[in-house]
Amino acid sequence: MALLMEHQFKPLPADKQVETRPFLEAVSHLPPFFDCLGSTVFAPVKADIAGNITKIKVVYDSNPGRFKTLQQILEAEKEMHGAEWPKVGATLALMWLKRGLRFIQVLLQSLVEGERDENNPNLIRVNVTKAYEIALKKYHGWLVQKLFKAALYAAPYKSDFLKALSKGREVKEEDCLDKVRQFLVNYTATIDAIYEMYTKMNAELDYKA
Repeated sequence: MALLMEHQFKPLPADKQVETRPFLEAVSHLPPFFDCLGSTVFAPVKADIAGNITKIKVVYDSNPGRFKTLQQILEAEKEMHGAEWPKVGATLALMWLKRGLRFIQVLLQSLVEGERDENNPNLIRVNVTKAYEIALKKYHGWLVQKLFKAALYAAPYKSDFLKALSKGREVKEEDCLDKVRQFLVNYTATIDAIYEMYTKMNAELDYKA
């Protein structure tokens, strides 16, 4: 759980604008989350997330004053790229990044809500499957979907997953899930705000990777 709690997301202001720098700082610590899932099949998602963070950071670093919020980046790129937008630049990178972040959120939410396979209560396959189906599946072609199906069968035991989240420390399940709940408050609000922004700006694309 230390993996998540050490780098909390900031509470959102009333206007739900997501500040770019604190957002990038917080998400940059998330790629190792996929190591906790124990399967190399998740390596491409981890690499995608890291790559998309880098692309957004390059744009932000080019003009931190102008790109103080994620919305300012999208607005500037819309103006700059015209008809090519939103399939360009940081706008496209953030579009894919938010899906990876939603995957993490649905998986963790499902765990804290106690969703499980009653026959195998210590497996997290149910939770990982739900997260994949909600956040990523419709954007993946047949081959990638097959790879993920294999990954789901390699999902770790819940006890091993929570231990990995706690950086190898033995923790009580309830204590760990309490911390996950705390982490999810600002994290979920941030992701919801980004999804909302994409809807409002008509920046969402549904093509398959």
